[in-house]
Amino acid sequence: MPIDVTDFEDAPDDALELREGTQPYRIVQFLLEHETQAFTAGEIADRTDIPADSARTVLHRLQDRGLVRHRGRYWALGDDDRLASYAAQNAASSASTTDDYYGD
Repeated sequence: MPIDVTDFEDAPDDALELREGTQPYRIVQFLLEHETQAFTAGEIADRTDIPADSARTVLHRLQDRGLVRHRGRYWALGDDDRLASYAAQNAASSASTTDDYYGD
């Protein structure tokens, strides 16, 4: 989907781009929800309903971007500062949606 060139020019260079519904988004969301744990690629695939081969490919790409860490058989959320602001933004968005639905 194309974007307006103004949006393109105004976007920060270090923006964390994870489109909702994509496999990278699903994996990062899962790891954010379990940020104190590490999982095998197979466990991540099972828990996110992503085919195992695709999950492994996505995990390696996320690792290249510094968004996940890999040690032995296990994968965990990375230490990238963008993840903290991303998690806070998602929490605020989720809280806003909940407040809209259930009230304050």
